[in-house]
Amino acid sequence: MPLSGSDPAVAYLATVDPVMRRLMEDIGACTLKPNIRRSPFESLVRAIAHQQLHDKAAESILTRFVALFPGRKFPRPDDLLALNMRSMRVAGFSKSKILALRDLATKTLDGTVPTNRVIQKLGDDEIVERLIKVRGIGRWTVEMLLIFQLGRPDVLPVDDFGVRNGFRIAYRRRSMPTPKQVFQYGERWKPYRTVASWYLWRAADRGKQAQQVM
Repeated sequence: MPLSGSDPAVAYLATVDPVMRRLMEDIGACTLKPNIRRSPFESLVRAIAHQQLHDKAAESILTRFVALFPGRKFPRPDDLLALNMRSMRVAGFSKSKILALRDLATKTLDGTVPTNRVIQKLGDDEIVERLIKVRGIGRWTVEMLLIFQLGRPDVLPVDDFGVRNGFRIAYRRRSMPTPKQVFQYGERWKPYRTVASWYLWRAADRGKQAQQVM
């Protein structure tokens, strides 16, 4: 389908990268819509819950966890710290995740993890630097927050398997590219690497669907 000229990111990517242009034409409009209403604390609690689990299992744990705080849409950091570890274990969290969640709550209260208002004023690198101080939070998790909560336009999560696999498929590479190779190639996508990442994820999804049909 023809590309929309009203989206500067799409127009720019189509100009600098013919392969990306073909991918965008094939997939259609980018439908990425960040969830800007969540606080960094809530987003990171949810991210920790999802680590190494399927989405359905993680959401079940989160539902039981939130139910421990009647009257709240989502618990606050001090609510979490007041909760005993046994209750969190019964909800389904492992010991390592409980320790990560408690550290997250502590670092939210001391300001290491910024509020929604503060985080909007910080640059991407500063956000990464602050949030990876939290136990159990790595660069990839922060990059997902930058993309899906904050809507930052120039994030390329090169350690993400889907991004790398999408790159392999779209650019017809015989082997999986290294994070460094994706980073170097992606320099041409600045300052719209988030949109490029979204299209690489869609390419990976299509590749997975094609394998299931075979």
